[in-house]
Amino acid sequence: MPLNRRGLLQAGVATAATAALRIGPAHAAQTIRIGVLTDLSGPLRDTTGPGSVAGATLAAHEFVAQNPEIAVEIIAADHQNKPDVGVTIAREWFDRGGVDAITDVGNSAVALGCSTVAAEKNRVLLATSPGLGDLTGKACTPNTVHWTFNTYAIAHTISAAVVARGGRTWFIVAPDYAGGRTLRDTTTAFVEGAGGAVIGSVNYPFPDTRDFSSFLLQAQSSGAKVVAFANGGEDMVNSIKQANEFGLTQSGQQMVVLASNALSIALAGLDAMQGVIVTETFYWDLNDRTRSFRRRVQPLMPVGHFPNSLHAGNYAAVLHYLKAVKAIGVDAAKASGRASVARMKMIPTDDDCFGPGEVRADGRAIHPNYLFQAKTPAQSKGWDDVLNLLATTPTADAFQQLSESACPLVRT
Repeated sequence: MPLNRRGLLQAGVATAATAALRIGPAHAAQTIRIGVLTDLSGPLRDTTGPGSVAGATLAAHEFVAQNPEIAVEIIAADHQNKPDVGVTIAREWFDRGGVDAITDVGNSAVALGCSTVAAEKNRVLLATSPGLGDLTGKACTPNTVHWTFNTYAIAHTISAAVVARGGRTWFIVAPDYAGGRTLRDTTTAFVEGAGGAVIGSVNYPFPDTRDFSSFLLQAQSSGAKVVAFANGGEDMVNSIKQANEFGLTQSGQQMVVLASNALSIALAGLDAMQGVIVTETFYWDLNDRTRSFRRRVQPLMPVGHFPNSLHAGNYAAVLHYLKAVKAIGVDAAKASGRASVARMKMIPTDDDCFGPGEVRADGRAIHPNYLFQAKTPAQSKGWDDVLNLLATTPTADAFQQLSESACPLVRT
């Protein structure tokens, strides 16, 4: 099947009950079915959503082009950022939908529920967009792989660097769900470890907050040198725009976004986002390989969007999963998600988005992390040219060390 936007739209509106987007010849002997469980209608739609479907679809196309004897089907559904909805879809997919692996997920609470279901049903969860470190910590399972980023990597990459630049006092605004609270607490620990102090924080209701004025007034009155937002998608955009309206940046407070990405910065506009510090694991203009990926996936992306790190994570994780499927055979992969994940841990990772790396014993995929600052409008050469690279955290240091993991798989 050729790459086209129509195919993406068909997958993007699919539910557990609709037909799949089939990739591969009709005569292919065997088929792997992958479900993209994502936010197709809420505040994380731009951050994940159709772009995540695009990343998974491109990975399937490129794999099938090299392995035409194996067909891949992609379906997608909207979890609405509700754990009960997400878990219900996951069970339906595994029990009656013939789904072998679920990718994306986004919301950390949804991810925890789906990780449990994947282990119970012996299927695979590729958690490419939630940040919760517990997915490869105390809540790890032999059926889950965690790709792209986590709360530890974000806090570790950004905290010491910002403190060293003079940002010694912090105020954190975080969404009131598992991932947001964990990112707040992890960032606090790293800020304090670097010699700084978190002098205030607030958790806001998610996903029902659009007006951040009361939280921003608390941040402003705290006098903190750094105001950090542990949110992403529309919430991050609204937070920063309203912070500018309240004059936080103009008064000298440094804006830091802990869970954002280049696409969100571009959509918000550099007039609002200039100077904001962000950590990322992928940027389309980082090197020749990332630029090549962007060119290949762009025809599948929604109009006016370019791929961010979470879209890239879906591409990389699905491609690596399919390589493991080929290595053990489709029958073995469909029979046991644990066997598929075990082989993923044996094969080195290498793709155009993240470069070489590995999937560790705890299920954590490791690769470099990067510290960026949003460009000024004068520095930008186009709407998608939004980030300046400040620093690189190498693969060996980017994530929590395996020896420090609380994952039972490591201890045993």
